Amino acid sequence: MAMEIATPIHAPVTSPASNLIISATTAGETQKKNRIQVSNTKKPLFFYVNLAKRYIQQHNEVELSALGMAITTVVTISEILKNNGLATEKKVLTSTVGMKDETKGKIIEIVLGKSDKFDSLMTPAPEEEAVANMGEKPVEAEAHEGKKE
Repeated sequence: MAMEIATPIHAPVTSPASNLIISATTAGETQKKNRIQVSNTKKPLFFYVNLAKRYIQQHNEVELSALGMAITTVVTISEILKNNGLATEKKVLTSTVGMKDETKGKIIEIVLGKSDKFDSLMTPAPEEEAVANMGEKPVEAEAHEGKKE
């Protein structure tokens, strides 16, 4: 009696055309916690800038990636963060991928690290807090204004 061995779904498959190993992975395995996949049509630019700041704060670095026309958006986000002193550039990776219509799709990945000045720039100075709260009255003052003596 011959026994057949079934190939698991997630087993690496060798592509005969180029002898590359293609591995099937789940979305959770490929998606990093500090990776932002940027689109130039779904969200405004400063949504991504603020999200990148939050990721840098939480993970000490952020990986920005984009495909095609969104590449300029990733470069702009990176430059805004670097020019404001919030991030330093760690790595830039560019590549191309084959598309269905036999054209090449362009990809960019930029890894930014937390700058030395990041924490001091992200915490507002006491003067800025005072200016931001100028229109607000303290709770005690509001309580006394309501009372007539």
